[in-house]
Amino acid sequence: MHTNSTFFLQTGHTQSPLLYLAPMEDITDPSFRFIAKEYGADVLITEFISSDELVANIARTSKKFTIFEHERPVGIQIYGHKKDAMVYAAQLVADANPDFIDINWGCPMKKIVKRFAGAGMLRNLPLMLEITEAVVKSVSIPVTVKTRLGWDENSIVIHQLTPQLQNTGIKALTVHARTREQLYSGNADWNHLRMLKENKSIQIPIIGNGDIIDEISAYNLLNYSKVDALMIGRASIGKPWIFKHIRHFLDTGTLLPAPDTKERVDLCIRHLQKAIEWKGEQRAVHEMRKQYLKYFKELPDFQSIKKLLVTEENPLHLIRTLQILAEMHDNFIYSA
Repeated sequence: MHTNSTFFLQTGHTQSPLLYLAPMEDITDPSFRFIAKEYGADVLITEFISSDELVANIARTSKKFTIFEHERPVGIQIYGHKKDAMVYAAQLVADANPDFIDINWGCPMKKIVKRFAGAGMLRNLPLMLEITEAVVKSVSIPVTVKTRLGWDENSIVIHQLTPQLQNTGIKALTVHARTREQLYSGNADWNHLRMLKENKSIQIPIIGNGDIIDEISAYNLLNYSKVDALMIGRASIGKPWIFKHIRHFLDTGTLLPAPDTKERVDLCIRHLQKAIEWKGEQRAVHEMRKQYLKYFKELPDFQSIKKLLVTEENPLHLIRTLQILAEMHDNFIYSA
């Protein structure tokens, strides 16, 4: 192990808690993780990896669990619905020497759920527990779990499930405070996170996830629920500085100013360059297109520049377009 394997067990410390980058499909590749780490994410997690695809030896899936020393502490997330495949996947990714393995029992997307994986396993808790325990026993590194409150509002199972997951030997639990049926709509219900922390029988750290969109919401979730750490996902897309800003606010009570256009452009260029290093020019150029609006959505008259950014194929021309964007809006004031 390259880091202290109990890093997610830091309960009761005086400093503000660890900030996790949530695993996100087609987002948290090495290029995005590099940027998030640069901007203060304490713990990184890869995109989720299909155990079935690992068994089938699909090369693009194997590439997903490539990790780097500068990312540590970093976890690799796996998902699936077959015990043998999940155990195989855990043992395979453990050889990559991550700091921990995370099991995804929370993805709400239809293509995952219909295979009874991700949040689909919330409808088969005995199998979820059986697979989790088998994975824990199959590897020598820590195992964590990410899940949701339940399948729908009529089947909130998180309170009975958490002690059972704890008994399998996992070292921490991330709870997205929504049900599967909510997907990402409606409000996350932080009351359940608070009740988990008030349950004295639960000794593993609880990582809170859901509706953390800025410094204030991070503070409110932490202050209200008393969770041990925070996990930020969608709010970091096009706004990776959110980790730095949350940390600063939790430590000082003051807000940092939003990055100006030059800083955003420099960041966007580094992101593009890292993506090219990892994926090659064509794929990186195409996949970065969904990022530009996130980085610059507040800019007036951005649509004309956006059209250039989402149609240009040449990275050098893209970089020049971004630099022109910085020159055009060097005095623009972004909201915090």
